[in-house]
Amino acid sequence: MFIMILKMSGLTLLYLILTAILWRWTRIRGLNKTRKLIVGVAFGISSILSTHFGVPYEHMVINIRDVGPLAAGLFFSPGAGILAGLIGGIERYIVGTFFGVGSYTRIACSVSTCLAGFVALGMNSAVFKGRKPSPFYAFFMGSVMEVFHMYVVFLTHRNDMRMAFMVVDTCSIPMIIFTGICLALISIMLQVFTGEWTNPLKKQDEESISVSQKFQRWLFIITSIVILGSFIITFLIQNQAAFQDGKNTLIANAQSIRTSYMENRLVIEHDSNVQFQIIAKDGVVLRGEHTGEAVPSNEFEKYKANIEKIYSGKFWGKDSLIYISQVYDGDYVVAAMEKDEVYWHRNAEAYEIAFADILLFTVIYVLIAFLVNQIVVNNIRLINASLSKITNGDLNEVVTVRSSSEFASLSDDINQTVLTLKGYIAAAEKRIERELILAKTIQESALPKVFNFPGEKKFDLFAYMKTAKEVGGDFYDFFLVDRDKLCLVIADVSGKGIPAALFMMRSKTAIRSLAESGESPEEIIFRANNTLYEGNDAEMFVTVWIGIIDLKTGVMKCANAGHEFPFIKRRGGDYEVIKDKHSLAIAAMPNTRATEYEIVLEPGDRIFVYTDGIPEAVNNKFEQFGVKRAVDCLNSFKGVSVEESLKKLADEVISFQGDAEQFDDITMLGFEFVIYAED
Repeated sequence: MFIMILKMSGLTLLYLILTAILWRWTRIRGLNKTRKLIVGVAFGISSILSTHFGVPYEHMVINIRDVGPLAAGLFFSPGAGILAGLIGGIERYIVGTFFGVGSYTRIACSVSTCLAGFVALGMNSAVFKGRKPSPFYAFFMGSVMEVFHMYVVFLTHRNDMRMAFMVVDTCSIPMIIFTGICLALISIMLQVFTGEWTNPLKKQDEESISVSQKFQRWLFIITSIVILGSFIITFLIQNQAAFQDGKNTLIANAQSIRTSYMENRLVIEHDSNVQFQIIAKDGVVLRGEHTGEAVPSNEFEKYKANIEKIYSGKFWGKDSLIYISQVYDGDYVVAAMEKDEVYWHRNAEAYEIAFADILLFTVIYVLIAFLVNQIVVNNIRLINASLSKITNGDLNEVVTVRSSSEFASLSDDINQTVLTLKGYIAAAEKRIERELILAKTIQESALPKVFNFPGEKKFDLFAYMKTAKEVGGDFYDFFLVDRDKLCLVIADVSGKGIPAALFMMRSKTAIRSLAESGESPEEIIFRANNTLYEGNDAEMFVTVWIGIIDLKTGVMKCANAGHEFPFIKRRGGDYEVIKDKHSLAIAAMPNTRATEYEIVLEPGDRIFVYTDGIPEAVNNKFEQFGVKRAVDCLNSFKGVSVEESLKKLADEVISFQGDAEQFDDITMLGFEFVIYAED
């Protein structure tokens, strides 16, 4: 037994090595048709070698030949499994028929091996859905395939059940166990290789277990209990029947032996499977085996105590059923049957019924699991797929699973829920739209719309704004600080929508109030920064360019807090970029100061400031409008008024974007110094 276990373990190890080599090879190079063919041939050859290098065990030869096609089909490709099974099975039939190698079981072995590849194909497509089986299912598959193998031995030898029973009794247990273990170890090994191995003893969360897994688990448990219970009841009935048959045989033979003895016949008539002895009153054997020998005293005492009874005991050292009868002169007739002889038919039927039950259980289990997957699980997956689209925002998705009244009702309920939700969303959108329109109106009312100061001819200015959403975060402002000083402001708040608009209102108010109090651009940015930084839980910020021009001298004091570079156009010249020094945006960090600088303007000079919505405008090709393009556009129509130049530039940006979405607000402010103010 120990030697057999070692040798079978060695065969298992060889299959593991072969599988590891082929897996790593196909993992690196991929599993195309040629490599599937090679895998099938390799496992087919392994099945052939299993036939010729099996393990001798109790005058039989055992192997794990079916591992080849099962491993190829379950872990590599169903086609490779079929090829391996055909190679191993056909070769087994040929050598059994024409060369006498295991000829008694050639049909069972060849049929089992040929079918193994097809079974792997069926399980792969119907149950595992292309996934590799777990160690439990791999063990189950290997064991059931060997059960089928042994069952076919019975089916093909109905006229020689005793010999078939001997073959199955000797070979079935080790072949079933080692085939299952080998496939389970292959599954574990590949899970380790792929990083899919999990501790089977670790309890899984209920949420991580699928409906099909739970159903299959309970189906396996309940069906196993039912079949095991049925087998036990049948076995007990067969056991009683075998005992009764043995009892009847012993009584009939004892009567025949006694009659022959009393008639002094030379030949005592009895069945070949029944042993007998005629023992004298002193315990010496008169007829039968061991004639002339004395029966051991303990056995002889049992004989005398069990006259005309059937009992279990030792008959010359062997476990037997024994019947004692006494003749008229005091001699004893002993008829005995070895228990192996009494119960062999029961055992043979037990094997056959157990194998049939296991195969029936497997077929029922696979069919029910397949039907549940097709009827329930697949429909649940379809519904979940639709729900996933709905939860991702596609409210036009319609659930159309109507394979049963329950699924039709569920689909209708989901569709009705989505329809109701769409109604609520539409109502909410209308309400929000009204609120945004109101917010936009309020925001626009806060921006100056009158660009011609009454009686003012010292300068010309114009502003343009087009928000990306209903409410934007950009703003511009211009106002007289005193009679001869004009403040220009353009800013861009981080973010969009109502939060940006609210922060914009705070920023605009803070900057204007500081500017009207007579502060310089540098001080305006410093104090506005600290004011807006305080309580800025949303962590918003605003980039700002401020310019305050003295209309008497043309000197403009400027400061830039993280905003775009301004453009300047000298009288008769082109627009150019002023690469002024930036500080951090307002509200980004406390106590931030900007670097103030001066620009001296003369009559006819222009200043153009803007937000990043112009250079970062994107078209359908994901190209940006850019600063250079903006400068070139302004120069192309530099002879027109400030108002016309801003409108034309806006048209150029919109034309450049085409059908692409506007991602940012477009805001511009243009200023032209016309004449000096008089003292």
